[in-house]
Amino acid sequence: MMGEPKVLGQLAFQFAIISLIAIGGATSVLPEMHRMVVDNHQWMDSSTFADLFALAQTAPGPNVMVVTLIGWQVAGFAGALITTVAMIGPAFLLTFTVSRFLPRWRRTEWYRVVEKGLAPLTVGLVLSGAYLLTRATVDGVPALIVTAATVAYIFFLKKNPLYVLIIAAVIGAAGLV
Repeated sequence: MMGEPKVLGQLAFQFAIISLIAIGGATSVLPEMHRMVVDNHQWMDSSTFADLFALAQTAPGPNVMVVTLIGWQVAGFAGALITTVAMIGPAFLLTFTVSRFLPRWRRTEWYRVVEKGLAPLTVGLVLSGAYLLTRATVDGVPALIVTAATVAYIFFLKKNPLYVLIIAAVIGAAGLV
């Protein structure tokens, strides 16, 4: 059974560890979550993982909700609770502790260097998550074209993505991809 203590312990430990490297939020560590739950433990397939991410993104609230859904999928209510606490708890404690020293550290050179380095790191982590989700959900040239057009529209035109997402949904519902 998925809710057995061994699985719950693995969820708690592994999500606590990745919470400490989630620079930029839960979305930045999607590839690591995928590797853990799909590749290593085979608790779900890539398609289910992508569906859970999509569901978490459509619901109101923080992007960390994907962690709760993964926990629920793997081990029910106990899994949802454990993964959520494991993802939020260590990061909260680290942030709270570090914030106590920020006024002193902000004046140091190493702090400014680390701060400048975190932005490109976060962008790279988020892009790797986008690549992983694209790879997990796009099958075939038509779907790849719709995905590329959606990304180009949002990135280059800087318009509201709702319009192109509605068009992509209609194309998908019509069975064209």
